[in-house]
Amino acid sequence: MSMLGTKWKLHGNGKSIRPGEVVKPDERLAWPLTIGVGMQHVVAMFGATFLVPIITGMPPATTLFFSGIGTLLFLVITKGQVPSYLGSSFAFIAPIMASQQQYGIPGALGGVVLAGVGLAIIGAVVQKFGAGWINRLMPPIVTGAIVGLIGLNLAPAARNNFDAAPVTALITLATIIVTSVFFRGILGRLSILVGVVLGYAVAMIRGEVDFTKVDSAAWVGLPFFQTPEFHLGVVGLFVPVVLVLVAENIGHVKSVSAMTGQNLDGVSGRALMADGAATVLAGMGGGSGTTTYAENIGVMAATKVYSTAAYWVAGIFAVALSFSPKFGELIATVPAGVLGGAATMLYGMIGVLGVKIWVQNKVNFANPINLTTAAVALIVGIADYTWTIGDLKFTGIALGSAAALVIYHGMKAIAKARGTVAEPETEGPVAAAAAAATAVRRAPKKRR
Repeated sequence: MSMLGTKWKLHGNGKSIRPGEVVKPDERLAWPLTIGVGMQHVVAMFGATFLVPIITGMPPATTLFFSGIGTLLFLVITKGQVPSYLGSSFAFIAPIMASQQQYGIPGALGGVVLAGVGLAIIGAVVQKFGAGWINRLMPPIVTGAIVGLIGLNLAPAARNNFDAAPVTALITLATIIVTSVFFRGILGRLSILVGVVLGYAVAMIRGEVDFTKVDSAAWVGLPFFQTPEFHLGVVGLFVPVVLVLVAENIGHVKSVSAMTGQNLDGVSGRALMADGAATVLAGMGGGSGTTTYAENIGVMAATKVYSTAAYWVAGIFAVALSFSPKFGELIATVPAGVLGGAATMLYGMIGVLGVKIWVQNKVNFANPINLTTAAVALIVGIADYTWTIGDLKFTGIALGSAAALVIYHGMKAIAKARGTVAEPETEGPVAAAAAAATAVRRAPKKRR
């Protein structure tokens, strides 16, 4: 494989995959089939990636542009060893919305850049020293609490959109729920996209969609780029996102390792650095922060094609789509009711993913250290506690995440010194991330 990971061996005859075989990252099928799989990856990420800019008021076409560019950058930095699509991370929704209230979109973009820099630095440390220190810093009880409180903190935003058009929102939500269990294969995995499309059709019938900007937009043109502003006050909002992105990326690498039978632990640091670089790039130009996408893991699992060639196709196709202002404006017309229905599912899923981490790692809540860590962190996050120090304003997500870390490690240190409580489970935060399968804003998967 070349330094860029762009030299692929043809798998078999290039036209079929024999039972029990997979197309490995350094292999490809014939180009017509590879292009088809690549375009399917764009469809898979479509619904979730566009919900982030629509909810936060950022330009959808710009987000799509940096999603495609970020994917290509990820493939280059990981030398084509980790097949992945970088879409919008739902972990950024709450801090972007909070920072916009005080500093506008430029201030929010500054926070996205800072989060990307932080992730890239952690990636460099992981690449140098391994991921063991993450296990010690973020055991499952802490990881689960942070992931959970990010989703639950967003509940009021979901309710506000739902209340704007309850009928449309209810139909959207019901469609997502039914689709996830009614259909098999890829359609079941795209339940959120199906729900949004049907909800959008209902909104059109009810006169809730405004096409004014779509009619006036050009068919071809550049995405709308914006530059960031940097404010100290957003730092506390975006630090917890970095911890979630670490969990998502390492979980993605471990998931791909398990499916391909290849040990990719050696490129975990590169994956973190790549997503960090892609997030910095997005923040510098007006896009949403990125993360690896579980929806696309679903496509790989269904097709048995793990070729990075398909992801090059997906990235290029996404960039090409972003150069249609009319397409971007059409996406931006999704009304509040549709968003409310989808967000009710998505934000709840983020919260439950935190619980899933606890369950799969068998966290012992009979231990007061675990119980107290989760109890305090969740209430601080859900109630959106705030603390202002000069120009710095810390809100529920930042304070809840800090509470989880400080309470866990503080209580553990005191208990160890005093010999009062048996040590809680401390191993497995990286495994927890894999169990959550690149969490935080995922479409529900079809039960097999």
